[in-house]
Amino acid sequence: MDIATRESRKLTGSFDRDVDDVQWAGSSSRLLIRYEDRGRTHIGRLGLNGKVESLVDDVGGISIGRPYNSGSFSVASNGAFAYTAGRADRPADVGLGRAGRKPTRLTGLNEDLLGTRKLGAVEELTWKSSADGLEIQGWLVYPPEFDPDTQYPLILEIHGGPHTAYGPHFSVEAQLFAAAGYVVLYANPRGSTSYGDEFSLEIHHNYPGEDYDDLMSGVDAVIERGFVDEDALYVTGGSGGGVLTAWIVGKTDRFRAAVVAKPVINWTSFALTSDITHFVSRHWFPALPWEDPDGYWERSPLSLVGNVNTPTALLTGEEDFRTPMAESEQLYQALKLRKVDTALIRIPEASHGIAARPSHLIAKVDNILAWFARYPAAK
Repeated sequence: MDIATRESRKLTGSFDRDVDDVQWAGSSSRLLIRYEDRGRTHIGRLGLNGKVESLVDDVGGISIGRPYNSGSFSVASNGAFAYTAGRADRPADVGLGRAGRKPTRLTGLNEDLLGTRKLGAVEELTWKSSADGLEIQGWLVYPPEFDPDTQYPLILEIHGGPHTAYGPHFSVEAQLFAAAGYVVLYANPRGSTSYGDEFSLEIHHNYPGEDYDDLMSGVDAVIERGFVDEDALYVTGGSGGGVLTAWIVGKTDRFRAAVVAKPVINWTSFALTSDITHFVSRHWFPALPWEDPDGYWERSPLSLVGNVNTPTALLTGEEDFRTPMAESEQLYQALKLRKVDTALIRIPEASHGIAARPSHLIAKVDNILAWFARYPAAK
């Protein structure tokens, strides 16, 4: 906005990415913005003509439990900026950048802990969804001593949101799974952010939907590489990933075991008890629960419980107000009634994030790995 004339204009109207932060870049003619693109978080220079130039694409390393996009930056009066510089094998360090210069990393805050440990390598891959050929991006985390001639169990780990994104970022959970001998696949199925509005809105009023096909196609793509034991597949995810995990075991028996973390199981009860009641009922569905009970039920994982044969544990924080414990209890009781192997794991004093405390993160990972270990591949 021009303060004198009070006239305003959009600078990023044609830029098909969300701008998460904006700061003046040391003058009144340039701005710095933070945005996501294909699983990476960038700091870019935005001109007053609307042109965006990426300056760094390694922002992140703050959300260390799972490999979510994250990060922040601050700008000096001369246009230089400090930012959280992440990478696949380290949490955030302090990075320094400036237009026209190569960014530098100023700290090595975790070298005393991680410098002597061999972590799992992270590799990007893409595949076409069996639903419609849409390209899906994902990442593999390999066990530290990976041997391509060995057959490994696979964990499919699914992000929440559903409108969020994973990327090639440091993840304690994925690294611990890999250290336990699993290949880990995580991905950005349709509905994820950082791929533009059209990709994100693929699941509008259709979630869960073809995102299931996106994930199953990813599992197939990894199996085709030859180092995954097709009889040793496991699946887990939290929040929106818990929804999809519960949906998956209602659609297929291909997984040996599943852990559904902090899920929505029944959209009607969730829409009327969650701390985002107004948002969910007004934006994720075309009508209110009592106006379209069939629509809410058809998209509820509970509607598929009669198909579930996979041993499925539930894991939720006792102080979770986003996906209240009653959601997990519904699936747990339904599986008990059907005599399907199940367990309800309640994390004391944990909220929706579960892993906010180190002890909670350890409890989450240990319980997931212990559940999977109960159901090894058939000999």
